Amino acid sequence: MEEKAELVEGKVDWKGRTARKHRHGGMSISVLILAAFAFENMATFALNVNFITYFNGVMHYNIADAANVLTNYLGTSYILTIVVAFLADTYIGRFKATAVAAFVEFLGLGLLTIQAHYSKLKPPPCNIFDRTAVCEKVSGGNAVLMFSALYLIAIGTGGIKAALPAHGADQFDEKDPKEVRQMSSYFNWFLLATCLGGAVSLTFIVWVQDNRGFDLGFGMSTVAIFLGLIVFVGGLPRYRIQVIKGTNALTKIFQVYVASIRNRKLTHPGNPEELYEIDRDKEAAVDQEFLPHRKTLRFLDKAAIQTTPVSNPEDVNPWKLCRVTQVENAKIILAMIPIFCSTIIVSTCLAQLQTFSIQQGLTMDTRITNSFHIPPASLPIIPVAFMLIIIPFYDRIFVPFARKFTGHATGITHLQRIGVGLVLSSMSMASAALLEVKRKETARSHGMLDAIPVLEPLPISVFWLSFQYLIFGIADLFAVIGLLEFFYSEAPKGLKSLSTCFLWSSMSLGYFFSTILIEIVNSATKKLTSSKGWLAGNNINRNHVNLFYWLLAILSMINFFNYLFWAKKYKYRHSQVQPVDAKEINLSVVM
Repeated sequence: MEEKAELVEGKVDWKGRTARKHRHGGMSISVLILAAFAFENMATFALNVNFITYFNGVMHYNIADAANVLTNYLGTSYILTIVVAFLADTYIGRFKATAVAAFVEFLGLGLLTIQAHYSKLKPPPCNIFDRTAVCEKVSGGNAVLMFSALYLIAIGTGGIKAALPAHGADQFDEKDPKEVRQMSSYFNWFLLATCLGGAVSLTFIVWVQDNRGFDLGFGMSTVAIFLGLIVFVGGLPRYRIQVIKGTNALTKIFQVYVASIRNRKLTHPGNPEELYEIDRDKEAAVDQEFLPHRKTLRFLDKAAIQTTPVSNPEDVNPWKLCRVTQVENAKIILAMIPIFCSTIIVSTCLAQLQTFSIQQGLTMDTRITNSFHIPPASLPIIPVAFMLIIIPFYDRIFVPFARKFTGHATGITHLQRIGVGLVLSSMSMASAALLEVKRKETARSHGMLDAIPVLEPLPISVFWLSFQYLIFGIADLFAVIGLLEFFYSEAPKGLKSLSTCFLWSSMSLGYFFSTILIEIVNSATKKLTSSKGWLAGNNINRNHVNLFYWLLAILSMINFFNYLFWAKKYKYRHSQVQPVDAKEINLSVVM
């Protein structure tokens, strides 16, 4: 009996044998998963913040077009998480999906490094900020090579984001209260791993890109993802691996929607017990999920109304009659959609910190000492460094303290955590708008509106930008990890990878919305400004980025009130209150 109790339901080891506690999974082995993700972020953080400089200064796109190339790349990488998550959940598993994605990203970074190294594969050097220069933009075969490398990286990083977080969460048993709290810590440490990898990338790799060449910087990113792949694969013998059943859980969700429409004229039974559900005793030997009926979104209950008694479940047409559990899972997914939509604009705000804020930094005084200058693309290290301190504090002190008062395993609910992040993202944009007014006033008062970025820095420190980065960094701590944990915890068993893609898809749509919003704003303000649009042209000193930031701050706050409406209506899949054993509060986390 003791040996049987150690078995982990629904998980196997790499040889297909049922996984055992204390031998497979747990916090100790999740460290390798966190390390692999840290290496992946080491490889890509520098790209995300410095690509705009590469596209603008090396490939000779103007600022707005360079920003759109970057946001389209980022948006594609996140939207591809849906495809990879579907394959991971249904056919190949999360471990294989992560390993293949890491190898694809390795290939993409290798191609990018080769192009950056050989002068024949990129346009001739030219100062894009010199108004008299005619700079040749990348084209033809070289453009094909650049976009091929770019989108191989997008596929790779999207695949890793789709499968790796869920594979890490698979190392914990959701039926064990102690491991539930460890899983909450895992998601916090997941952000910490992101920050550790990002810290190295934003300082060392960005500095190498700016001072020793993009080819060497991209080469270092290539080495980082290779090391991440080796570390990840090395943990295979001790991983808990989710059993792949080959059935499409997403299809079961759609079956509910179709059946509820087909049965729309049927009358709800007076007793919910009359709704269709398989017999627990007959299916005891089968790994089936059972959820209780809830009085929400009752129009979907029509999918479970029986017109005639069911004697054999195998004879049921799933497009006409669905189980109560299946209906409840469909309710959860449907209720998640407004939450999902409410978080899109957070990534739109993030996109500006990765594009226009970097361009602001290029015009400012980047000196730390007389001999050392901080690259503007390294500015995100400020919130990253702050989070390296606050995440352990949040996980080890705040969460246990809050848990004593709320009874929630995570200290505060997922939706409360997300709400805090939404407010802070709006504040970040407001801070950015105020700083941009100050920066432009400095340029105007010193007669430097046409100063060449980098070569003629304005007499204002680049560290003024740290306020908007710092506020958004804290927003990330609350919103992004809150979303990741919320979607994973609430999703049906067969949709764990796909559920975490709600976060990445939200980010994808946020980046795409940024591209669309920039085009709309430039079009709408074309005749109102001398620069032919708030964000048009290469001279950011004569643009109106401050007004764009204010627009985003207002949209973000309106979006927050929309989020509050839907969050209040949301009913959790199950109670987040876990029995707290005082002996288990101080979890031992191996880092």
